[in-house]
Amino acid sequence: MKKRCEWCGADPLYVKYHDDEWGVPVHDDRLLFEFLVIEGAQAGLSWLTILKKRDNYRRAFHGFDPLKVAGYSAADVQRLLADPGIVRNRLKIESAIKNAQGVLAIQQEFGSFAAFIWRYVDHQPRQNMWQALAELPARTAESDAMSKDLKKRGFNFVGPTICYAFMQAVGMVNDHVADCFRHAEVKPG
Repeated sequence: MKKRCEWCGADPLYVKYHDDEWGVPVHDDRLLFEFLVIEGAQAGLSWLTILKKRDNYRRAFHGFDPLKVAGYSAADVQRLLADPGIVRNRLKIESAIKNAQGVLAIQQEFGSFAAFIWRYVDHQPRQNMWQALAELPARTAESDAMSKDLKKRGFNFVGPTICYAFMQAVGMVNDHVADCFRHAEVKPG
């Protein structure tokens, strides 16, 4: 039996997410934007709740195309507020639109959202060697800096803890515990 990070438990959806996605370095702007939105949507909820709604989010937010989401109107906000397949929180929905606009501005300035976001780890995933889940931080100096910079650029739902969860999800840090089979698999090289 494979040793996994204990946070994923036994739910098949959670296990698949752990085994296939979490901690894998992401450099695709669309996917980075998707993770930013769903990490923000997760605030105050369980990650499993968001995973169960993820396909609905992809449908509702046009595949997380930042250009499309950035152009959403008040009618789109109402459409999303009426969609039972996603978290119907006005602030979270409006932040997704605002954050899409921010992603577009960053793309203009830096060439890509990935080029901007990966600067916080010098464009290389941090390789942590945590022995137990309890050792994982909720935030770091890097997530604090990312949060501060994104907020200055008008982003919402990007506090330091959300930013660190985002960094974990998109492989900017390898926070699989050292004896998890995925720890070695997501290491570059």
